[in-house]
Amino acid sequence: MTSPWTSAHVAAIDRDKAAIVPAFADAPRPLGGSDLYYWDMWPVQNPDGTIASIAGRHLWMALTAPDRGDPAARHFEARIRWLEQVDGSWVDRGAVLPPAAVPYEREWAGSALLDEGRVTLFFTGAGSAQRAGGYQQMLFEAHGAVAADGSIGNWTVPTPSIRTLIPEYCPADAHEGEPGRIKAFRDPAFFRDPADGADYLVFTASLAATTSDYNGAVGLARRTSQGWALLPPIVHADNVNNELERAHIVARDGRYYLFWVTQHSTFSPDVAAGPTGLYGMVADGIAGPWRPLNGSGLVIANPDADPFRCYSWFVSAEGITAGFVDAPGGHGFVGAPAPLLQLVFDGDSVGLSAVALA
Repeated sequence: MTSPWTSAHVAAIDRDKAAIVPAFADAPRPLGGSDLYYWDMWPVQNPDGTIASIAGRHLWMALTAPDRGDPAARHFEARIRWLEQVDGSWVDRGAVLPPAAVPYEREWAGSALLDEGRVTLFFTGAGSAQRAGGYQQMLFEAHGAVAADGSIGNWTVPTPSIRTLIPEYCPADAHEGEPGRIKAFRDPAFFRDPADGADYLVFTASLAATTSDYNGAVGLARRTSQGWALLPPIVHADNVNNELERAHIVARDGRYYLFWVTQHSTFSPDVAAGPTGLYGMVADGIAGPWRPLNGSGLVIANPDADPFRCYSWFVSAEGITAGFVDAPGGHGFVGAPAPLLQLVFDGDSVGLSAVALA
């Protein structure tokens, strides 16, 4: 059964008690990439969701696009690149995937798994190679071999993870649209269930059985001997919010923590909109039922005086949380990695640690 994130949950948000993304003095773009936007970061992870060590290095991925003076245009040229943190600075290590004949136009967000000597990249293939500028979305994956020195190469040509929908999901096949209003089938995040070892993809979706334009959902697929099999959504925000973006699950202390990000602008006009922030729910098993974290779902938020400080947080099993600078303000460049945050877990509550990460 799909668990709802309701208008009553959103109404329970107490901004005076909410964890606020801390201010930071500067957030430069990675070394070697001053002419690029960076957003939607994620680390290469072990099967348990912890950040992987590859020959002693922690490697991350991020969406990138040329800085053409219009941050909104970045979505139409997005490519995934490697990032590494060295001596407290992010360093651009180049493109992840080599050029290939693929049906999509550009690469949107996903996740990366290190398992049995190879890295699997799960990501969103956006648009159509036949017609530029579309909002079509499909889930893809590619595999790269890890050499003895830790280098990753010999990538396979990306192939679709899922080719056919089930009735519970809207297709994300429209060419026309606008950010925040499109339907979703994107952001695949790998999760291995510690209860039985089953593999899942968690992703951003849109609920089909609705009359509302605000029908965001969290989708789920399970790996079978025949490939990934879609299951019904595990959470929906019908008539509440259009986008539960970058959904992913973290297992800790016998509980399952589902996180997503959303923006103030994507809430339904019929709802007292929450802030742009990181949200989530918790359950005792992947099937749910899912309960809103902190009573409302809100985990961390941008401050009212700086509503675009950061966005698109991704949480590892250690609670390390990465986001990006969504608007420059006094923080440096738009489209730069924000300082990492540390979350603290306590049953059905998740908050922000008072200890800052480098």
